[in-house]
Amino acid sequence: MDETHKFANTLKETDKKCPACAGVMSYDPLTGGLLCPFCEYTEAIKPTSDELSADELCISTADCLESQNWGAEKKIVTCNACGAESIYDVLQISSVCPFCDSNKVMEANCENTMAPNGVVPFRISESQAAELFKKWISKKFFAPKEAKESTAAKSFLGIYLPYWTFDTDTVSDYKADYGIDKRVKKGDKTTTVTNWFKTRGNHLETIDDELIVATTNHNQIMLRELEPFDTADNKAYKPEYVAGFVAERYAIGIKEAWELAKQYISNRLERNVEEKVKKENRADRVRNLKLSTAYKNITYKYLLLPIWVSHYKYREKVYHFMVNGQTGKVSGNAPISALKVALSVVGAFIVLCILYWLFG
Repeated sequence: MDETHKFANTLKETDKKCPACAGVMSYDPLTGGLLCPFCEYTEAIKPTSDELSADELCISTADCLESQNWGAEKKIVTCNACGAESIYDVLQISSVCPFCDSNKVMEANCENTMAPNGVVPFRISESQAAELFKKWISKKFFAPKEAKESTAAKSFLGIYLPYWTFDTDTVSDYKADYGIDKRVKKGDKTTTVTNWFKTRGNHLETIDDELIVATTNHNQIMLRELEPFDTADNKAYKPEYVAGFVAERYAIGIKEAWELAKQYISNRLERNVEEKVKKENRADRVRNLKLSTAYKNITYKYLLLPIWVSHYKYREKVYHFMVNGQTGKVSGNAPISALKVALSVVGAFIVLCILYWLFG
């Protein structure tokens, strides 16, 4: 199959107008369909007949894929303050950057960009995200009580961030030393002696949807903490799924993303091979593990994943957080009570003193 046509052919599609009042409809996380914010008319999103979810695309043809439009006429807006680039409906006007609240925005030159071939739609609404935030901060042990009780999130921004996913079959040759511990008693003392043995072997593993974030405009640690996403629960790209939300284009290209993915995959393979060596040899430890991996049948998807972004203030300081728009998982920063930290340190010190007195 010619993979250049697997991206949605969206030239004929336009933003959906409400048949009741002609207002522009937006995607509604609660119903999974379109909702008119003016008259509350709802309408289901009909998937394309031949594609219910995003296809896996062969990475070897990635350079041959032509740029596509986004399904409705769009414009790229660049923030002069933080450099973030966002994609909006061409008629949409924004005077405030959704990422840093700066009003230093300007319209960049329009350009074609590769369209995503899949979308993981929002399942969590804005009101649900607000409730999840309250539960999250209430469980922060070191957060001041006042912050837990009075903190309220500012308005939420729903954004679709770009991600690459990779599938691949891996074939790894490995060699390592494995150790078997033995308890040896010498006089009144018992020590552990490790006998080391060499091993080598072959490890086969299939990787499914290794996830790489393709934006550089957000806190990478915070984004990683929002994972995992159920990327299998995606829809073939249709403009209706991103209607009413901000969608950010990818800043990390597919080649760079694949190199990052190989690092994550390599780390996973090392952990799995180490466990394999331990299990097969009934070993207690492994050292000097060396792995040589070949990657076969590499495919990718370019997905938009849903995230709610917001912030709150506590004693004039701004704290940022995010909510996974699919699972509801929260990640962010919270204020810390110096008194609670000090009391915890003192308490831990007292416990250590008591243990030392009892068993030292």
